Amino acid sequence: MLQEFKKFAMRGNVIDMAVGIIIGGAFGKIVSSLVTDVIMPPIGLLLGGIDFSSFSITLKEATETAAAVTINYGVFLNTIINFLIIAWAIFVVIKGMNSLKKKEEEKPAPASPKPSDEVLLLQEIRDLLKK
Repeated sequence: MLQEFKKFAMRGNVIDMAVGIIIGGAFGKIVSSLVTDVIMPPIGLLLGGIDFSSFSITLKEATETAAAVTINYGVFLNTIINFLIIAWAIFVVIKGMNSLKKKEEEKPAPASPKPSDEVLLLQEIRDLLKK
């Protein structure tokens, strides 16, 4: 069973998938930082110094024994913006890959090379012998 698992894990597509997941996770963190640290502060400033991550609706106030119950829709807004940026980036990458693939498919097949003089001479001799 261990050998079978090793064979499965070492197949190229499994390793490619693992690398893609790791890079995707890192890309998600980069986009999250972009939204939280670069995009949202100017938007908040334009709207009067608002910090979106602090937007929430309090359902139940905090007591001495329990924390407040809140709906944090500001964090949700940041997450939606993260998703839209990631979705756009993936769309652009896939669109680029599809256009490259399309160009590759449209390329004409390379013409077969012209036979050498020796081959042409041998073909003439063959044709003459047939006659």
